[in-house]
Amino acid sequence: MAKSVSLDDTIVAISTPIGESGIGIVRISGKDAFSIAKEIFSSKGHRPVSKMRTFTTHHGHIVNNLNGGEVIDEVILTVMRAPKTYTRENIVEINCHSGMVPLKKVLNLVLSSGARLARPGEFTKRAYLNGRIDLAQAEAVLDIIRSKTDASLKTALAQLSGELSKKVKALRVEILKVHSKIEAIIDFSDQDSVDESSLNGQKLVLDVDKIVGRLDRIISSFEQGQILREGLKMVICGRPNVGKSSLMNAFLRRDRVIVTPLPGTTRDSIEEVVNIGGLPLRIIDTAGWVSAPDYVAYHSIKRTSSSVISADLVLLLLDGSQPLIDEDKKIFQKIRSKKFIVVINKIDLPLAFKLDDIIRMTKQKKIIKISATKKTGLELLEKEIVDTVWQGGLGVTAPPLVSNVRHKDILARVRQDMARAKNGITKKTSPEIIAIDLKSALDNLAEIAGETATEDLLENIFSQFCIGK
Repeated sequence: MAKSVSLDDTIVAISTPIGESGIGIVRISGKDAFSIAKEIFSSKGHRPVSKMRTFTTHHGHIVNNLNGGEVIDEVILTVMRAPKTYTRENIVEINCHSGMVPLKKVLNLVLSSGARLARPGEFTKRAYLNGRIDLAQAEAVLDIIRSKTDASLKTALAQLSGELSKKVKALRVEILKVHSKIEAIIDFSDQDSVDESSLNGQKLVLDVDKIVGRLDRIISSFEQGQILREGLKMVICGRPNVGKSSLMNAFLRRDRVIVTPLPGTTRDSIEEVVNIGGLPLRIIDTAGWVSAPDYVAYHSIKRTSSSVISADLVLLLLDGSQPLIDEDKKIFQKIRSKKFIVVINKIDLPLAFKLDDIIRMTKQKKIIKISATKKTGLELLEKEIVDTVWQGGLGVTAPPLVSNVRHKDILARVRQDMARAKNGITKKTSPEIIAIDLKSALDNLAEIAGETATEDLLENIFSQFCIGK
């Protein structure tokens, strides 16, 4: 069991990345935030922090009174009073000049004045523990920080605003209605006064079916949500010198990978993230497949094979200026079980084979033709990638409700609970057994909002956050 964190502690952390920039923020939260700030902050008007109005900023200096009143930095101090703050505690944020020295000196002064260093995600954890947000909303904070596209940001913001939580609450209300009817059967089975119409088995089955339908609609959004949250892994593969690295650079709009006329320039798998049509893609440029590799090429090809196995999408790149050879066919055999797009590169040169040969080999009627160096056909290829991922251009018309594996697994368990309850109602199983399944569904749903979260679960979630958030 992870060690419990006390809410009585006043915590502090640097909430901006360490480095040279215009500003750096030291954040303090807890019952002693104001008294600590009073000890180290000197404003021009000498007004004590405890007398400052909430959500006001004040110009002054951070001073080390234990070292003869040494001025550490000129700052802007912001006061936020509980409970209308991020953590629902008193918060002080000190806007310093950024840089390793001033930020660390301010942080160390706050620590020596009675605060302790915050753990990863502890500010957000306190917001959850103090009831300002539920656990699903807390997880959305991390998704916002990690969002790679506008679409993934919208999905995270929807979860932070409570869209998933609202759906879960509505489901709990509907399950509770069914559960209460089953409980009525248990409590009043030997009495004539019970309302028999409310206990109709056929009606209960319809009620359960509606709940299962709503669960299915929510769960079905997971595939899109997961892609937007984690990004989709796309591998560019082909034999040496077909233009894989040139295509990688074309996607990135910069010269990320070394390109030469010599085959076998790329010896390792190179990964970058790019936004294509709102889709976060983890593009991997791989070493070319060869029939008789040397020692280094052998290990390069092993990495290429591993990348292909784990890929969500493969681009099979062919050199249109060279005749097809057995190596091209062997590469296709290695990727045929994956979702793939056939791309012919170097179309600025005369085509050295018939398209029908490619169609017969790959069974793909739609083939994208490009010139990676001339940037020809890239828009068409990017559109084909997006359409392939979203199954024919379905796209994301609204933010998916589920993008988190934890939430999806919980909802899947709830669906199993409801399926068992329906089966029990249909077969007229003991109402006590049906009630157990319904209670399990309610308990599982409570896990999403964190109503029944264990300390180990919280530690696992918040340990993924940075210190200072």
